[in-house]
Amino acid sequence: MEQARLIWAAGLGLAYAGVCVAAWRQWRRSRQAATVAAPLLVAYAGQSGHAEAVAQQTVATLQAAGLQVQCLSLAQLDIAALQQASRLLLVASTAGEGEPPDMARRFAANLASPAALAGLQYAVLALGDSRYAQFCAFGRALDSWLADSGAQPLYPRIDVDALDEAALAAWQHQLAELAGLQDTALAAQPLLPVPGPFGQWQLVERHCLNEGSCGAATYHLALRPADGGTLPSWQSGDLVEVQVPAEPGRPREYSIASIPADGSLQLLVRVRVGEQGQVGLASQHLTQMLALGEPLSLRIRPHRRFRLADNATRPLILIGNGTGLAGLRSHLRARQQLAAPQPGWLLFGERQSRHDFYYRHELQALQQQGVLQHVDTAFSRDQPQRRYVQHVLAEQADRLQQWVADGAAIYVCGSLAGMASGVDAVLRQVLGEAVLDELAAEGRYCRDVY
Repeated sequence: MEQARLIWAAGLGLAYAGVCVAAWRQWRRSRQAATVAAPLLVAYAGQSGHAEAVAQQTVATLQAAGLQVQCLSLAQLDIAALQQASRLLLVASTAGEGEPPDMARRFAANLASPAALAGLQYAVLALGDSRYAQFCAFGRALDSWLADSGAQPLYPRIDVDALDEAALAAWQHQLAELAGLQDTALAAQPLLPVPGPFGQWQLVERHCLNEGSCGAATYHLALRPADGGTLPSWQSGDLVEVQVPAEPGRPREYSIASIPADGSLQLLVRVRVGEQGQVGLASQHLTQMLALGEPLSLRIRPHRRFRLADNATRPLILIGNGTGLAGLRSHLRARQQLAAPQPGWLLFGERQSRHDFYYRHELQALQQQGVLQHVDTAFSRDQPQRRYVQHVLAEQADRLQQWVADGAAIYVCGSLAGMASGVDAVLRQVLGEAVLDELAAEGRYCRDVY
Protein backbone atom coordinates (compact mmCIF):
# COMPACT_ATOMS: atom_id res chain seq x y z
CA MET A 1 0.00 0.00 0.00
CA GLU A 2 2.79 2.35 1.05
CA GLN A 3 4.78 1.37 -2.04
CA ALA A 4 1.81 2.17 -4.28
CA ARG A 5 1.48 5.62 -2.71
CA LEU A 6 5.20 6.27 -3.30
CA ILE A 7 4.92 5.20 -6.93
CA TRP A 8 1.84 7.41 -7.41
CA ALA A 9 3.62 10.40 -5.79
CA ALA A 10 6.71 9.90 -7.92
CA GLY A 11 4.59 9.71 -11.06
CA LEU A 12 2.78 12.89 -10.07
CA GLY A 13 6.11 14.63 -9.47
CA LEU A 14 7.43 13.55 -12.84
CA ALA A 15 4.24 14.73 -14.53
CA TYR A 16 4.50 18.11 -12.77
CA ALA A 17 8.15 18.37 -13.78
CA GLY A 18 7.20 17.58 -17.35
CA VAL A 19 4.59 20.32 -17.30
CA CYS A 20 7.16 22.75 -15.91
CA VAL A 21 9.73 21.80 -18.55
CA ALA A 22 7.14 22.15 -21.31
CA ALA A 23 6.07 25.51 -19.95
CA TRP A 24 9.70 26.67 -19.74
CA ARG A 25 10.34 25.55 -23.30
CA GLN A 26 7.21 27.33 -24.49
CA TRP A 27 8.29 30.52 -22.63
CA ARG A 28 11.77 30.27 -24.13
CA ARG A 29 10.36 29.83 -27.64
CA SER A 30 8.06 32.82 -27.13
CA ARG A 31 10.97 34.92 -25.88
CA GLN A 32 13.09 33.90 -28.86
CA ALA A 33 10.23 34.68 -31.22
CA ALA A 34 9.74 38.05 -29.53
CA THR A 35 13.43 38.80 -29.87
CA VAL A 36 13.36 37.93 -33.55
CA ALA A 37 10.12 39.81 -34.14
CA ALA A 38 11.09 42.95 -32.18
CA PRO A 39 11.89 45.58 -34.82
CA LEU A 40 15.34 47.09 -34.84
CA LEU A 41 14.98 50.86 -34.58
CA VAL A 42 16.94 53.12 -36.96
CA ALA A 43 16.81 56.83 -36.13
CA TYR A 44 18.41 59.82 -37.84
CA ALA A 45 18.94 63.54 -37.41
CA GLY A 46 20.43 65.74 -40.11
CA GLN A 47 20.34 69.12 -41.78
CA SER A 48 21.24 68.52 -45.42
CA GLY A 49 19.77 65.07 -46.08
CA HIS A 50 22.92 62.96 -45.75
CA ALA A 51 21.95 61.43 -42.39
CA GLU A 52 18.51 60.52 -43.68
CA ALA A 53 20.01 58.94 -46.82
CA VAL A 54 22.42 56.81 -44.75
CA ALA A 55 19.59 55.78 -42.42
CA GLN A 56 17.33 54.78 -45.32
CA GLN A 57 20.07 52.68 -46.90
CA THR A 58 20.80 51.13 -43.48
CA VAL A 59 17.14 50.12 -43.28
CA ALA A 60 17.15 48.70 -46.80
CA THR A 61 20.25 46.63 -46.04
CA LEU A 62 18.81 45.13 -42.87
CA GLN A 63 15.39 44.49 -44.40
CA ALA A 64 17.01 42.68 -47.33
CA ALA A 65 18.53 40.31 -44.77
CA GLY A 66 15.08 39.55 -43.33
CA LEU A 67 15.22 41.76 -40.24
CA GLN A 68 12.24 43.80 -39.08
CA VAL A 69 13.27 47.46 -39.03
CA GLN A 70 11.51 50.68 -38.10
CA CYS A 71 12.92 54.02 -39.27
CA LEU A 72 12.17 57.35 -37.55
CA SER A 73 13.62 60.82 -37.50
CA LEU A 74 14.79 62.04 -34.11
CA ALA A 75 11.88 64.50 -34.29
CA GLN A 76 9.51 61.50 -34.09
CA LEU A 77 11.34 59.80 -31.22
CA ASP A 78 10.88 60.15 -27.47
CA ILE A 79 12.10 58.44 -24.31
CA ALA A 80 9.06 56.15 -24.14
CA ALA A 81 9.79 54.80 -27.63
CA LEU A 82 13.43 54.15 -26.69
CA GLN A 83 12.34 52.30 -23.55
CA GLN A 84 10.22 49.99 -25.71
CA ALA A 85 13.06 49.31 -28.15
CA SER A 86 15.71 46.63 -27.76
CA ARG A 87 18.23 47.79 -30.37
CA LEU A 88 18.87 51.25 -31.81
CA LEU A 89 21.04 52.35 -34.73
CA LEU A 90 21.44 56.12 -34.67
CA VAL A 91 22.76 58.26 -37.55
CA ALA A 92 23.30 61.86 -36.40
CA SER A 93 24.83 64.92 -38.04
CA THR A 94 26.15 68.01 -36.28
CA ALA A 95 25.00 71.44 -37.43
CA GLY A 96 27.27 74.46 -37.33
CA GLU A 97 29.57 74.64 -34.33
CA GLY A 98 28.37 71.65 -32.35
CA GLU A 99 24.62 72.24 -32.56
CA PRO A 100 21.96 69.57 -33.06
CA PRO A 101 20.20 69.65 -36.44
CA ASP A 102 17.01 71.69 -36.38
CA MET A 103 14.82 68.57 -36.54
CA ALA A 104 16.51 67.25 -33.37
CA ARG A 105 16.27 70.37 -31.20
CA ARG A 106 13.24 69.06 -29.29
CA PHE A 107 14.83 65.66 -28.63
CA ALA A 108 18.14 67.27 -27.64
CA ALA A 109 16.45 68.68 -24.54
CA ASN A 110 16.46 65.11 -23.18
CA LEU A 111 20.25 65.12 -23.07
CA ALA A 112 20.21 67.36 -19.99
CA SER A 113 19.75 64.32 -17.73
CA PRO A 114 20.07 60.53 -18.12
CA ALA A 115 17.01 58.36 -18.85
CA ALA A 116 16.27 54.77 -17.82
CA LEU A 117 17.43 52.82 -20.89
CA ALA A 118 19.07 49.75 -19.34
CA GLY A 119 17.30 47.40 -21.76
CA LEU A 120 18.58 49.12 -24.91
CA GLN A 121 21.54 48.21 -27.11
CA TYR A 122 22.75 50.87 -29.52
CA ALA A 123 25.29 52.01 -32.09
CA VAL A 124 25.98 55.59 -33.23
CA LEU A 125 27.22 56.84 -36.59
CA ALA A 126 28.20 60.50 -36.12
CA LEU A 127 28.47 62.62 -39.28
CA GLY A 128 30.55 65.80 -39.16
CA ASP A 129 33.29 67.93 -40.65
CA SER A 130 36.68 68.25 -38.93
CA ARG A 131 37.07 71.80 -40.24
CA TYR A 132 34.73 72.78 -37.40
CA ALA A 133 36.08 72.90 -33.86
CA GLN A 134 33.15 70.89 -32.47
CA PHE A 135 33.63 67.91 -34.76
CA CYS A 136 30.72 65.42 -34.54
CA ALA A 137 29.67 67.07 -31.27
CA PHE A 138 26.01 66.12 -31.44
CA GLY A 139 26.68 62.47 -32.29
CA ARG A 140 29.19 62.29 -29.45
CA ALA A 141 26.71 63.88 -27.05
CA LEU A 142 24.07 61.30 -27.99
CA ASP A 143 26.57 58.48 -27.50
CA SER A 144 27.53 59.75 -24.02
CA TRP A 145 23.90 60.27 -23.02
CA LEU A 146 22.89 56.76 -24.08
CA ALA A 147 25.79 55.28 -22.10
CA ASP A 148 24.94 57.41 -19.05
CA SER A 149 21.33 56.22 -19.38
CA GLY A 150 22.41 52.59 -18.97
CA ALA A 151 22.15 51.57 -22.62
CA GLN A 152 24.76 49.10 -23.84
CA PRO A 153 26.82 49.81 -26.98
CA LEU A 154 26.61 47.20 -29.70
CA TYR A 155 29.75 48.71 -31.25
CA PRO A 156 31.98 51.73 -30.59
CA ARG A 157 30.78 55.02 -32.07
CA ILE A 158 32.02 55.79 -35.59
CA ASP A 159 32.88 59.43 -36.39
CA VAL A 160 32.65 60.28 -40.09
CA ASP A 161 34.64 63.23 -41.42
CA ALA A 162 33.06 64.77 -44.53
CA LEU A 163 31.39 61.48 -45.53
CA ASP A 164 34.71 59.62 -45.44
CA GLU A 165 34.32 56.33 -47.32
CA ALA A 166 36.45 54.29 -44.90
CA ALA A 167 34.30 55.31 -41.93
CA LEU A 168 31.09 54.52 -43.83
CA ALA A 169 32.57 51.14 -44.77
CA ALA A 170 33.13 50.44 -41.05
CA TRP A 171 29.43 51.08 -40.44
CA GLN A 172 28.59 48.69 -43.29
CA HIS A 173 30.76 46.06 -41.60
CA GLN A 174 28.70 46.44 -38.44
CA LEU A 175 25.48 46.12 -40.43
CA ALA A 176 26.80 42.95 -42.05
CA GLU A 177 27.52 41.47 -38.64
CA LEU A 178 24.07 42.39 -37.33
CA ALA A 179 22.37 40.96 -40.40
CA GLY A 180 24.52 37.82 -40.55
CA LEU A 181 25.86 38.74 -43.97
CA GLN A 182 29.29 38.75 -45.53
CA ASP A 183 30.87 42.17 -46.07
CA THR A 184 31.12 41.37 -49.75
CA ALA A 185 27.32 41.19 -49.91
CA LEU A 186 27.18 44.87 -48.99
CA ALA A 187 29.94 46.10 -51.27
CA ALA A 188 27.51 46.93 -54.06
CA GLN A 189 25.15 48.79 -51.70
CA PRO A 190 26.61 52.25 -50.99
CA LEU A 191 25.28 53.98 -47.88
CA LEU A 192 24.83 57.23 -49.78
CA PRO A 193 23.14 57.59 -53.15
CA VAL A 194 25.76 57.76 -55.85
CA PRO A 195 25.67 61.40 -57.00
CA GLY A 196 25.08 62.09 -60.62
CA PRO A 197 28.07 62.94 -62.79
CA PHE A 198 29.24 66.50 -63.20
CA GLY A 199 27.77 67.94 -66.35
CA GLN A 200 29.19 70.59 -68.62
CA TRP A 201 27.42 73.95 -68.44
CA GLN A 202 28.29 77.31 -69.90
CA LEU A 203 28.03 80.81 -68.54
CA VAL A 204 25.44 82.81 -70.52
CA GLU A 205 25.09 85.88 -68.29
CA ARG A 206 27.00 87.60 -65.50
CA HIS A 207 26.73 91.07 -64.02
CA CYS A 208 27.69 92.75 -60.77
CA LEU A 209 24.75 93.66 -58.54
CA ASN A 210 26.46 96.03 -56.10
CA GLU A 211 28.75 98.44 -57.92
CA GLY A 212 30.21 100.94 -55.45
CA SER A 213 29.45 98.86 -52.34
CA CYS A 214 31.79 99.00 -49.36
CA GLY A 215 31.56 95.20 -49.30
CA ALA A 216 32.88 92.55 -51.67
CA ALA A 217 31.47 92.46 -55.20
CA THR A 218 28.40 90.25 -55.65
CA TYR A 219 27.41 88.82 -59.04
CA HIS A 220 24.32 87.37 -60.67
CA LEU A 221 25.22 84.41 -62.91
CA ALA A 222 23.07 82.48 -65.37
CA LEU A 223 24.12 79.10 -66.81
CA ARG A 224 22.75 76.62 -69.33
CA PRO A 225 23.82 73.11 -70.42
CA ALA A 226 26.82 73.39 -72.74
CA ASP A 227 25.30 71.00 -75.28
CA GLY A 228 22.32 73.30 -75.77
CA GLY A 229 19.93 70.68 -74.43
CA THR A 230 16.96 71.20 -72.17
CA LEU A 231 17.41 72.15 -68.55
CA PRO A 232 17.33 69.31 -66.03
CA SER A 233 14.70 69.39 -63.32
CA TRP A 234 15.24 70.80 -59.83
CA GLN A 235 13.12 72.32 -57.08
CA SER A 236 13.34 75.63 -55.30
CA GLY A 237 15.69 75.29 -52.34
CA ASP A 238 18.08 72.89 -54.12
CA LEU A 239 21.86 73.37 -54.44
CA VAL A 240 24.57 73.03 -57.06
CA GLU A 241 28.04 71.61 -56.59
CA VAL A 242 30.52 73.53 -58.74
CA GLN A 243 33.90 72.10 -59.70
CA VAL A 244 36.51 74.73 -60.60
CA PRO A 245 39.86 73.90 -62.30
CA ALA A 246 41.97 75.28 -59.44
CA GLU A 247 40.39 72.92 -56.91
CA PRO A 248 39.85 69.51 -58.52
CA GLY A 249 37.97 67.11 -56.27
CA ARG A 250 36.69 69.86 -53.97
CA PRO A 251 33.31 70.99 -55.28
CA ARG A 252 31.76 74.11 -53.74
CA GLU A 253 28.06 74.34 -52.97
CA TYR A 254 25.82 77.28 -53.93
CA SER A 255 22.10 77.82 -53.43
CA ILE A 256 20.20 77.93 -56.72
CA ALA A 257 18.49 81.29 -57.16
CA SER A 258 16.03 80.25 -59.88
CA ILE A 259 13.63 77.54 -61.00
CA PRO A 260 13.65 75.69 -64.36
CA ALA A 261 10.80 77.89 -65.64
CA ASP A 262 13.24 80.82 -65.59
CA GLY A 263 15.13 79.21 -68.48
CA SER A 264 18.52 79.09 -66.78
CA LEU A 265 20.22 77.99 -63.59
CA GLN A 266 21.01 81.19 -61.72
CA LEU A 267 23.44 81.82 -58.87
CA LEU A 268 24.23 84.72 -56.55
CA VAL A 269 27.96 84.70 -55.81
CA ARG A 270 30.00 87.06 -53.66
CA VAL A 271 33.76 87.34 -54.18
CA ARG A 272 35.19 85.71 -51.08
CA VAL A 273 38.11 87.58 -49.53
CA GLY A 274 40.04 85.99 -46.65
CA GLU A 275 41.55 87.68 -43.61
CA GLN A 276 44.89 88.06 -45.37
CA GLY A 277 43.28 89.50 -48.49
CA GLN A 278 43.40 86.28 -50.50
CA VAL A 279 40.53 85.73 -52.93
CA GLY A 280 38.61 82.45 -52.78
CA LEU A 281 39.45 80.22 -55.73
CA ALA A 282 35.87 79.18 -56.51
CA SER A 283 34.35 82.66 -56.26
CA GLN A 284 37.24 84.16 -58.24
CA HIS A 285 36.75 81.63 -61.03
CA LEU A 286 32.99 82.16 -61.21
CA THR A 287 33.01 85.95 -61.00
CA GLN A 288 36.21 86.92 -62.81
CA MET A 289 37.98 84.16 -64.70
CA LEU A 290 35.13 82.20 -66.32
CA ALA A 291 34.33 83.74 -69.71
CA LEU A 292 30.90 83.84 -71.33
CA GLY A 293 30.34 80.62 -73.23
CA GLU A 294 33.17 78.84 -71.39
CA PRO A 295 32.30 75.42 -69.91
CA LEU A 296 31.87 74.83 -66.18
CA SER A 297 31.49 71.47 -64.39
CA LEU A 298 28.54 71.32 -62.01
CA ARG A 299 25.82 69.03 -60.77
CA ILE A 300 22.53 69.67 -59.01
CA ARG A 301 22.05 68.31 -55.49
CA PRO A 302 18.58 68.00 -53.94
CA HIS A 303 18.25 69.78 -50.60
CA ARG A 304 15.09 68.18 -49.28
CA ARG A 305 15.21 69.86 -45.88
CA PHE A 306 15.00 73.28 -47.57
CA ARG A 307 12.45 72.53 -50.27
CA LEU A 308 8.91 73.86 -49.94
CA ALA A 309 7.30 70.39 -49.94
CA ASP A 310 4.29 70.50 -47.59
CA ASN A 311 4.85 74.22 -47.00
CA ALA A 312 4.02 75.10 -50.62
CA THR A 313 0.51 76.16 -49.66
CA ARG A 314 1.42 77.87 -46.37
CA PRO A 315 2.23 81.52 -45.74
CA LEU A 316 6.03 81.91 -45.88
CA ILE A 317 8.35 83.96 -43.69
CA LEU A 318 11.64 84.23 -45.62
CA ILE A 319 14.65 85.55 -43.69
CA GLY A 320 18.14 86.01 -45.10
CA ASN A 321 21.20 88.15 -45.55
CA GLY A 322 23.72 88.68 -48.31
CA THR A 323 23.89 85.92 -50.90
CA GLY A 324 21.44 83.93 -48.77
CA LEU A 325 18.81 85.77 -50.80
CA ALA A 326 19.49 83.20 -53.55
CA GLY A 327 17.70 80.31 -51.85
CA LEU A 328 14.82 82.58 -50.81
CA ARG A 329 14.50 83.99 -54.33
CA SER A 330 14.02 80.49 -55.75
CA HIS A 331 11.10 79.95 -53.38
CA LEU A 332 9.59 83.26 -54.43
CA ARG A 333 9.96 82.30 -58.10
CA ALA A 334 8.16 79.03 -57.36
CA ARG A 335 5.36 80.82 -55.51
CA GLN A 336 4.99 83.20 -58.44
CA GLN A 337 3.93 80.24 -60.60
CA LEU A 338 0.90 79.55 -58.41
CA ALA A 339 -2.48 81.00 -59.33
CA ALA A 340 -3.29 82.20 -55.82
CA PRO A 341 -0.22 81.91 -53.61
CA GLN A 342 -0.40 82.29 -49.86
CA PRO A 343 1.14 85.54 -48.56
CA GLY A 344 4.88 85.94 -48.20
CA TRP A 345 6.98 88.08 -45.88
CA LEU A 346 10.63 88.77 -46.72
CA LEU A 347 13.20 90.07 -44.24
CA PHE A 348 16.54 90.82 -45.92
CA GLY A 349 19.77 92.31 -44.60
CA GLU A 350 22.90 93.68 -46.28
CA ARG A 351 25.33 96.61 -45.97
CA GLN A 352 24.03 99.58 -47.97
CA SER A 353 20.57 100.11 -49.41
CA ARG A 354 21.92 102.15 -52.30
CA HIS A 355 24.28 99.41 -53.50
CA ASP A 356 23.38 96.06 -51.91
CA PHE A 357 19.63 95.71 -52.33
CA TYR A 358 19.91 92.76 -54.73
CA TYR A 359 16.97 92.26 -57.10
CA ARG A 360 15.29 95.37 -55.68
CA HIS A 361 12.96 95.96 -58.63
CA GLU A 362 12.05 92.29 -58.88
CA LEU A 363 11.13 92.13 -55.19
CA GLN A 364 9.07 95.31 -55.50
CA ALA A 365 7.20 93.75 -58.43
CA LEU A 366 6.51 90.62 -56.38
CA GLN A 367 5.06 92.84 -53.68
CA GLN A 368 2.80 94.57 -56.19
CA GLN A 369 1.65 91.16 -57.49
CA GLY A 370 0.76 90.02 -53.97
CA VAL A 371 3.38 87.26 -53.84
CA LEU A 372 5.04 89.30 -51.08
CA GLN A 373 2.83 91.01 -48.56
CA HIS A 374 5.70 92.59 -46.62
CA VAL A 375 9.34 93.38 -47.43
CA ASP A 376 11.41 94.49 -44.42
CA THR A 377 15.09 95.33 -44.80
CA ALA A 378 18.07 96.01 -42.56
CA PHE A 379 21.10 97.74 -44.09
CA SER A 380 23.79 97.73 -41.45
CA ARG A 381 25.94 100.61 -42.80
CA ASP A 382 23.12 103.07 -43.51
CA GLN A 383 23.20 104.48 -39.95
CA PRO A 384 25.85 104.95 -37.25
CA GLN A 385 24.48 102.11 -35.13
CA ARG A 386 24.64 98.69 -36.78
CA ARG A 387 21.21 97.30 -37.65
CA TYR A 388 20.72 93.69 -38.72
CA VAL A 389 17.86 91.51 -39.86
CA GLN A 390 17.37 89.97 -36.41
CA HIS A 391 16.69 93.47 -35.04
CA VAL A 392 13.94 93.99 -37.60
CA LEU A 393 12.44 90.61 -36.74
CA ALA A 394 12.37 91.50 -33.04
CA GLU A 395 10.59 94.77 -33.83
CA GLN A 396 7.92 92.79 -35.70
CA ALA A 397 7.27 90.34 -32.85
CA ASP A 398 3.48 90.76 -32.97
CA ARG A 399 3.33 90.09 -36.71
CA LEU A 400 5.66 87.11 -36.31
CA GLN A 401 3.43 85.53 -33.68
CA GLN A 402 0.33 86.10 -35.79
CA TRP A 403 1.83 84.63 -38.96
CA VAL A 404 3.02 81.52 -37.13
CA ALA A 405 -0.41 81.17 -35.52
CA ASP A 406 -1.88 81.37 -39.04
CA GLY A 407 0.26 78.39 -40.12
CA ALA A 408 3.30 80.11 -41.67
CA ALA A 409 6.56 78.29 -42.32
CA ILE A 410 9.90 79.99 -41.65
CA TYR A 411 12.87 79.70 -44.04
CA VAL A 412 16.28 81.12 -43.11
CA CYS A 413 19.14 81.33 -45.62
CA GLY A 414 22.55 82.98 -45.24
CA SER A 415 25.44 83.21 -42.80
CA LEU A 416 25.35 81.02 -39.70
CA ALA A 417 27.56 83.34 -37.65
CA GLY A 418 25.68 86.49 -36.76
CA MET A 419 22.52 86.37 -38.86
CA ALA A 420 21.18 82.82 -38.48
CA SER A 421 22.16 82.49 -34.83
CA GLY A 422 20.75 85.94 -34.09
CA VAL A 423 17.49 85.15 -35.88
CA ASP A 424 17.23 81.85 -34.03
CA ALA A 425 17.63 83.65 -30.70
CA VAL A 426 14.85 86.12 -31.57
CA LEU A 427 12.54 83.34 -32.72
CA ARG A 428 13.07 81.48 -29.45
CA GLN A 429 12.47 84.63 -27.43
CA VAL A 430 9.30 85.64 -29.28
CA LEU A 431 7.76 82.23 -29.99
CA GLY A 432 9.24 80.21 -27.15
CA GLU A 433 11.69 77.30 -27.16
CA ALA A 434 9.00 74.62 -27.28
CA VAL A 435 7.11 76.24 -30.17
CA LEU A 436 10.20 76.71 -32.32
CA ASP A 437 11.41 73.17 -31.67
CA GLU A 438 7.96 71.90 -32.64
CA LEU A 439 8.06 73.94 -35.86
CA ALA A 440 11.45 72.44 -36.69
CA ALA A 441 10.17 68.93 -35.99
CA GLU A 442 7.17 69.58 -38.27
CA GLY A 443 9.37 70.92 -41.08
CA ARG A 444 8.02 74.47 -40.67
CA TYR A 445 11.37 75.92 -39.56
CA CYS A 446 13.96 75.29 -42.27
CA ARG A 447 17.49 76.64 -42.55
CA ASP A 448 20.15 76.68 -45.26
CA VAL A 449 23.05 78.33 -43.44
CA TYR A 450 26.79 78.32 -43.94
